[in-house]
Amino acid sequence: MEKIVMYTDGGSRNNPGPAAVGVYIETLHKQFGHYIGNKTNNEAEYEAVIFGLKKIKQLAGKEKTKDIEVECYLDSEFVERQLNHQYKVKEKNIQELFLEVWNMMLDFKKISFFHIPREKNKIADKLVNQALDEEERQVKLI
Repeated sequence: MEKIVMYTDGGSRNNPGPAAVGVYIETLHKQFGHYIGNKTNNEAEYEAVIFGLKKIKQLAGKEKTKDIEVECYLDSEFVERQLNHQYKVKEKNIQELFLEVWNMMLDFKKISFFHIPREKNKIADKLVNQALDEEERQVKLI
């Protein structure tokens, strides 16, 4: 069995507003930043987890994924507590994202979610801001 450590972050400028995700898969030494359009902060946090899990599945291959344990570290305590069933998921748009994560969990041996302080999530946070800055530059060019 293999264990993969992943750090995720999602953010939006304004809330809702232009949003991006950042994913650092420490075990595989892979980093991804991706603009996702207009979203709330919480939607972006969920989208980051989903994006990261999809990347792990893509990199490892569908068959190998069943033997992988993933530790997800995120700086959104709210989202971490929802994913660990400590908080209810009330908003319909968040319920859909929660279910997407929940369904993806079936593809892996185990997925655990941990809250970390923002200072320990610097790489994923940087990737979010880089993706947002790049999108802003592209918009200004138009």
